[in-house]
Amino acid sequence: MTGYEKHKDDILRRLRRIEGQVRGLQRMVEQDAYCIDVLTQVSATNAALQSCALALLDEHLSCCVSEAIGRGGDTAREKVSEASRAIARLVRS
Repeated sequence: MTGYEKHKDDILRRLRRIEGQVRGLQRMVEQDAYCIDVLTQVSATNAALQSCALALLDEHLSCCVSEAIGRGGDTAREKVSEASRAIARLVRS
């Protein structure tokens, strides 16, 4: 089971909305929309992706990582390290 299983529909809804935003960006460029308007929508799309990523991270920490910590041992250390690397990737993006 994935950490986001309980909120899978919400995550999928967010991703479909983001997909629509990207299609809208494509249309804007095809229709020669003003640069600043396109950039504003790119910024909004980035924010939506970041929000979705944070929701997934929260689910992972509260489910997968906390369960691994409860079991202890190498699995716990591995899950914490994995989460730390994911957070570092998000911070850099």
